[in-house]
Amino acid sequence: MFLLQTLIVLTVVTASVVLAYLEVRRDHRADAEIRSTAVALAVADAPSVLQALDDAVPSDVIQPYAERVRRDTGTDFVVVMAMDRTRYSHPTPSEIGKKFIGDLGDAPEGEVFTQEYKGTLGPSMRAVVPVFDGDEVVAMVSVGITLEKIEAALWDRLLTIVPAALALLAVGAAGAWLISRRLRRQTHGMGAQEITRMYEYYDSVLHAVREGLVLLDDDGRIQLVNDEGRRLLGVPEDVVGRPLAELDLPTSLLTSVREGTSPDEIHLVGDRVLVVNQAPAVWEGRVLGSVLTLRDHTELRAVSGELDTVRGLAETLRSQNHESANRLHTVVSLIELGRGPEAVEFATSELAAAQQLADQVTDSVADPVVAALLLGKTAQAAERGVELMVSPATKVENLFVASGDMVTLLGNLVDNAIDAVASAEPATVTGDRRVEVSVVCDRAGLAVEVADSGPGLPPGAEEKIFERGWSTKRGDASLGRGLGLALIGQVARRYGGDVHASRSPLGGALFEVRVPR
Repeated sequence: MFLLQTLIVLTVVTASVVLAYLEVRRDHRADAEIRSTAVALAVADAPSVLQALDDAVPSDVIQPYAERVRRDTGTDFVVVMAMDRTRYSHPTPSEIGKKFIGDLGDAPEGEVFTQEYKGTLGPSMRAVVPVFDGDEVVAMVSVGITLEKIEAALWDRLLTIVPAALALLAVGAAGAWLISRRLRRQTHGMGAQEITRMYEYYDSVLHAVREGLVLLDDDGRIQLVNDEGRRLLGVPEDVVGRPLAELDLPTSLLTSVREGTSPDEIHLVGDRVLVVNQAPAVWEGRVLGSVLTLRDHTELRAVSGELDTVRGLAETLRSQNHESANRLHTVVSLIELGRGPEAVEFATSELAAAQQLADQVTDSVADPVVAALLLGKTAQAAERGVELMVSPATKVENLFVASGDMVTLLGNLVDNAIDAVASAEPATVTGDRRVEVSVVCDRAGLAVEVADSGPGLPPGAEEKIFERGWSTKRGDASLGRGLGLALIGQVARRYGGDVHASRSPLGGALFEVRVPR
C-alpha cells in the first residue's frame, strides 16, 4: 500500500513537472516571438535605417546601429536586408553582403511574418517585417532569438519548479507512509489477503451459527446482526447502522439492553420466547459496545408447560394412589368389623363423585388434551385445598386452537388462579377457596373464563398484567417470573383474539379470553 501510494504521488509530481515545463517552454517561445516582432518593427521604423538605404554602402551605418539594438534588447541577431535578401547587418560581420537564409513569408508584400527556423546561428524564433518608404516596401528587417538562449532561460525557471516538486514528492511520500502506518495499525498488521480471508471465514461462521448474534456500538446502533438474529427479532434487512431503540421491539428488551442487566433474561418478542444474554465487546481493554446472543425457547417453553402439566398429573395420581390405599384399608376394616353396608356406602360415595366429574368433563369436552388438563388441575387443586369447579356451561367441540397453545392458555390461567387462592392469607379470601373454569368452543369461537376467590388484582394493574415481568409472586423476572400472563396474551393475539382481567363474582380475579373462529 505504501509503495502504491508513493508511486501515485511520484507519477502526479512527474506529470506536474512535465506539464509545467511544457507550459513555460510555450510561454518563453511566445515571449521570444513577441519580443522579436517588437524589435524588428522598431528598427524598421527608425529614420536612420531608411536614410542609410540611400547611401552607397548602407552597411556602414546600419551594422553599428543593428548591433547596438541587438545588445540593448537581448536578441541574438538583427539583420537588415535589401529586397533581394542581401544582408546589410549581421552579428557575424563576414555574413554581411550574403543572402538571407529562411522564409520571408508575406513580408515583401508589407505583412509581418514569424517562424521557427534554423539559420546560420542555429534554430531560432524570428520575425521578418517590412521597411516602408511611403507606401513602398524598400527593405526588410529580421530579428530573432535562438532556441538555445530560450532553453537556457527555461532551465532557469525550472530550477525554481524542481525544488518545489521534490518538496511535494517528499510531503506526499511522508503522507503515504503515515497513511500506511495508520492503516496497518487499524488492521492490526494484517494484509489485504489476511483481511479478506478473515472476513470470509467470520461471515460464514456468523451465518452458520444457530444462535442469534447482534453487535451494538457504544451509541446503541446495530453494527452486525446474523441471519438467525434477524429472524428471531423480526427486523428488516437494512437494520445495520440503525439504533436498536428505533426498532419495533418490546420495551422490556430495550430497557434490559440499555441497562445491561443480568444475563439469560427471558423476553417475549413477537410470537417467540427468547433467552437474551448481553456481554460487553472488549478489545485490548477497550469497550467497543455490547454483544447480544439470542436463543429461541418458544418450543422449549411449550414443552416445559406440557411437562409441568404431566408432572402435576403424576403427583396427583401418586397422592390419589396413597389416598386410595387409605380408603381401601378403611373399607376392609369396616368389612372385618361386620359393617358391610357402611363399607359399601363409603366406597361408592367417593367413586360416584369422582366418576361424576370425569363423566361431566369427557361428555362436554371433545378434545382429550383439554379434558385431561381439566381433570388433572381439579385433582391438583384438591391436593392444595382448593375446590376447582368446571362450569356446567363448558362445551368444547371442533377446537381450532392447537393443543399446545390451549395448554399454555388454559393451564397458565388455572395455575395462576390456584396459586392465588392457595397462597392467599385467610383474611383476603372471600368465602371458600374456590376456582371456577368455563371453556366454550362453538361456531362463534373460543371463550375461556377463569374466576377465583383470592385477593384479586392490585388496583390499576389490569392494563399492565400482560406485560413481560409483571407478577404478584416474588422472584426474578429473568428466571421466568411474570411470563405466564404474557404468554396468554401472546397466544390470544396470535389467533386474533384478546384477553381481559376484571373483578370476579367470587371476590377475586376474573380472566376472560375471547378468540373468534
